[in-house]
Amino acid sequence: MTSKLRTISLVSPAETGQLRLRPLRVMTLLIAMTLILLGLVGNALAQSESPVALTLEVDGVINPVKVRYLERALQQAQDSDARLLIIRLNTPGGLLESTRKMVEMQLESEIPTVVYVAPRGSQAGSAGTFLVAASNVAVMAPGTNIGAATPVSSSGKDLNETLANKITNDAAALIRSLAEERDRNAESLEETVRQGSSFTATEAVNLGMVDFIAADDEELLALLNGIEVTTTLGAVVLNTDGLRVSPLEKNLLEHFLEFLADPDVAFLLLTIGGLAVVVELFNPGMIVPGVVGAILLILAFLALGSLPVNWAGAALIVLAMALGFLETQVSGFGVLGVAAIICLLLGGFLLFAQFGDPSPTLQPVTVSPWLIVGTAALLGSGLLYLVWTVRKSQKEEYGEDSVLHLGKVGTVVTELSPRGIVRMEDGNWTAVSDDDRVIGEGEKVIVVDVNDLILTVIPFSEMD
Repeated sequence: MTSKLRTISLVSPAETGQLRLRPLRVMTLLIAMTLILLGLVGNALAQSESPVALTLEVDGVINPVKVRYLERALQQAQDSDARLLIIRLNTPGGLLESTRKMVEMQLESEIPTVVYVAPRGSQAGSAGTFLVAASNVAVMAPGTNIGAATPVSSSGKDLNETLANKITNDAAALIRSLAEERDRNAESLEETVRQGSSFTATEAVNLGMVDFIAADDEELLALLNGIEVTTTLGAVVLNTDGLRVSPLEKNLLEHFLEFLADPDVAFLLLTIGGLAVVVELFNPGMIVPGVVGAILLILAFLALGSLPVNWAGAALIVLAMALGFLETQVSGFGVLGVAAIICLLLGGFLLFAQFGDPSPTLQPVTVSPWLIVGTAALLGSGLLYLVWTVRKSQKEEYGEDSVLHLGKVGTVVTELSPRGIVRMEDGNWTAVSDDDRVIGEGEKVIVVDVNDLILTVIPFSEMD
């Protein structure tokens, strides 16, 4: 007897159809994702293979930070095989040493450099004129200007005739050599130095100081196409067809260094850092003021390295902090406090004052007078409050005409001639010798009178 085996299906026909469709859907989804991924990769490869024009923004004062920025841009342009480097420029001037370094980098560059004075309303003043003259192609946006490169002193005043001739001749020779190197109008460029002349974009083009005017990046690239320039590698014909503009932003370090290069920031770092270090020196073991002060002073010196600092002004500011702290440690009249405020004011105004040969490319660099006066007022108010608080507490403890110190022995901390400081058991006190004699540091003295918290003393040896 033949038996028939039946296969029993546990899945319904409808469910079977769904199972058959699912692999198709998964396959379709995978194919779609693969195509999208290939498209993205292809686009990235096309972007990486397309010709590039690297751009960077050089705005504000020309300083060592700008030198570092341009150096990095030129290196990246070379590493990425960029066809040219576009420098968007807007500056009132800058340090001569930094200007010369940037000029040198342009002249020695294997990558063609284009200096584009933009956007509208920008200027290529003083140091900027030299950077424009050194470029392979010089371009200006409508509404911009170039020039006014006559040397001035750091205070903005005209120089005396002898010094003016010396500095002006040097600057004129530099810009004349740049004009000859780049085949530009040497006479007009030299006029910006010798006569302080300034020219509009249209005037600069008509005089042959710059090559042309471009309203935006698109027009700039169109006008650059086909121009022949000369780099250290020889003659190069610019081809901007399909050129992709790639901006190079400042990195975090460059932004930070640019912030520090502000004269007002440098003044505040030096003032606060100096005060913190002085507090630590007179109170060893506090740690926090010393660490914070050291960090701020290092940052201050880093900032001053980017500015034409007068170290006499810096020393006066640190001295002001020391005198101010000493005022809080001494009872009596606030002579040290007054001296601290005077030193701070003088230091602030002298911090960037230059008395030697000025830079022919740098506009006046100063700390805001309002910041100097405000800081001095804040220091004075703080010292007044501290001195008043100390005097009040001492009067409450000892009384206005206290005789508790009469007959007590102290040690001279600073020479009495006849006024100085004497260390007693409860702290430092202002003291005077009884007959205006000089009592040297370290000598023992005895209190013979107290008047408004000022001790009158005589040498302890006279009590024998």
